[in-house]
Amino acid sequence: MSGLTGRAVFPAPSDPQAVAASRRQLLDTAGQTIGRGPFAPTWESLAGYQVPDWYLDAKFGIFIHWLAAAVPAYGTEWYPRTMYLDGTREYRHHRQVYGDQTRAGFKDFLPRFTAGRFDAADWMSLIRRAGARYVVPVAEHHDGYHLGQTDLSRWSATRVGPGRDLLGELKAAAVAEGLHFGLSSHRAEHWWFFHPGTRFASDVRDPAWADLYGPAKPKNTQPDQAFLDDWLARTVELAERYDPELIWFDWWIEEPAFEPYRRRFAAYFYNHAAAAGHGAVINYKWGAFAPGTAVYDIERGGTPGISPVPFQNDSSASRLAWAYLTDNDYKSADEIVIDLVDAVSKNGVLLLNIGPRPDGTIDPAERRLLTGIGEWMAVNGEAIYGTRPWLVYGEGPTRPPAGSFTDSAPPAFTSEDIRFSTRGDTLYAAVLNLPPGVTEVRVRSLATTLRVFDGDVVAVRLLGVDSGLPFHRGADGLTVSLPARPDASAVGVLRIDLRPAGPPPRAEPAIID
Repeated sequence: MSGLTGRAVFPAPSDPQAVAASRRQLLDTAGQTIGRGPFAPTWESLAGYQVPDWYLDAKFGIFIHWLAAAVPAYGTEWYPRTMYLDGTREYRHHRQVYGDQTRAGFKDFLPRFTAGRFDAADWMSLIRRAGARYVVPVAEHHDGYHLGQTDLSRWSATRVGPGRDLLGELKAAAVAEGLHFGLSSHRAEHWWFFHPGTRFASDVRDPAWADLYGPAKPKNTQPDQAFLDDWLARTVELAERYDPELIWFDWWIEEPAFEPYRRRFAAYFYNHAAAAGHGAVINYKWGAFAPGTAVYDIERGGTPGISPVPFQNDSSASRLAWAYLTDNDYKSADEIVIDLVDAVSKNGVLLLNIGPRPDGTIDPAERRLLTGIGEWMAVNGEAIYGTRPWLVYGEGPTRPPAGSFTDSAPPAFTSEDIRFSTRGDTLYAAVLNLPPGVTEVRVRSLATTLRVFDGDVVAVRLLGVDSGLPFHRGADGLTVSLPARPDASAVGVLRIDLRPAGPPPRAEPAIID
């Protein structure tokens, strides 16, 4: 048993009156912003929301689950809960490695979340070179630990662990790299997250730590007004302090008790963004928001066809978890690229998660993965950025499983599996498996007999190759002869220049003698 050696030093409890005053001030600020802006906290008013162009054009973002759960780095990012859940392997692991939960609780990991080697500029440079256009670090996960500065809790990175405003550093570095900046809030689940620790002797039951672990209620109960007011104030504080262009919400805010608070936050956030002069995005799961009032997020998944409204696929670089683990199983760059082109073809974007180590370094395998994606984007990015869905999303014989293609073994795509995107009169056809031996590709959706597209094909080339390619368009599709490819990526992209069919000639009026 290694234990959690050394006596941890925790900040003194916050002054309850000061916290209450800060909460009231934030709620008042929200009310004033709502009163001054174009949006009211009603679904009818929020239906006027428009997804900003920056988000529609960006297509690819990086999620960052940098969590205190990375200290034990065992199981999943839910270790702070499952370590208190008798019968789980995390519970057994914790007692074997650290001791019982009365003297070695989750709080005792926080001083070991040091960020001692964290370099925000390095992170954001890597993310930009990966081809991402926006970044979304977790501000507060289910465990209640805040990665920035807050007036509402002593359990923050400025007061426990690093002694730094990690979110502020990330925001400054993101802006310097030209990245759009967002934040995620998982605070809603905190209502019940630590409830297992109330069932036996653990530090969750110690009143000294109630401001971290509480309320620790059963999951089948609804949060009370005090918790809901605090949830809204914490989320408004994120917007006021860091001015993010995107707020990502995890599940459970779809619970009935949150309904008026969701409307109120959306009206506040959209009005706040309008006053700041930038477009805003709220990501949500399940049925938390009325259709068209925010952007629907599908965890590790997508849609079967073109969505009539933009959506987001948030997936992880790891098949196992969202936070750093010592035994993570990382995907390949090709697998992520396939997820990306599939999302783009269906009117979606991809938010890819990474999980840094507690010292602030990024696992070398994750760095290689991001570098590989960046190499593909440097050649093929014009088929991603600023594009929109075509008349059909794609074609091919392979039926991928529901959800993200790459969370288990990826399907065996072939050179007949294609995804489309378009910009103006240019069609991009991303071939999901284009090995070196393939010398010909047929785009069946451009068959003259299908009437999907009635215009002409003007020119074809392979992105990364300057010269045009020989092609023939006939009843079975557009057949393109391929040159040797300049890179080893599995996904190759054809750029197809189209000339739309003109309107039919106007009939001359009949002349009647």
